[in-house]
Amino acid sequence: MAKFQEIAPNPLINKVAEELKKVGAIKAPEWAAFAKTGANTARPPSAHDWWYYRTAALLRKIAMRSPIGTEKLRTIYGSRKRRGHKPAEFRKTGGSAIRKALQQLQTAGLVKYKDKGIKKGRIITPQGLSFLDKAAKNLKSEKKEDQK
Repeated sequence: MAKFQEIAPNPLINKVAEELKKVGAIKAPEWAAFAKTGANTARPPSAHDWWYYRTAALLRKIAMRSPIGTEKLRTIYGSRKRRGHKPAEFRKTGGSAIRKALQQLQTAGLVKYKDKGIKKGRIITPQGLSFLDKAAKNLKSEKKEDQK
């Protein structure tokens, strides 16, 4: 059986995003079409279904680095802010989109909050791990069919 770590990130995220569109608990908020993702961006995302791709990327990132919190994810998705003549500086991305996506993943049962011990944050559930592995298995089988 294929594990999600064996598959390249971009095809896996695309496949997981397609599967997340079928999950009822994952829906883009109304403001997602108009909101920028952070202070470092000039415009909102141009893809109309960017919410599902960001949520899929968050799910994979949580599976790879759990337990992980919102602040660390803001740093990971941040980038440089262009400031005209002044040198560019690093800015974290916005926290609202990440927080809402994590809440939706938690409602769907794919991640849960861990608050015991030294490290706090979201961790992946067995259902979430199975979800990622099924997407990886489907990708691997599609790749084998294409090679035939």
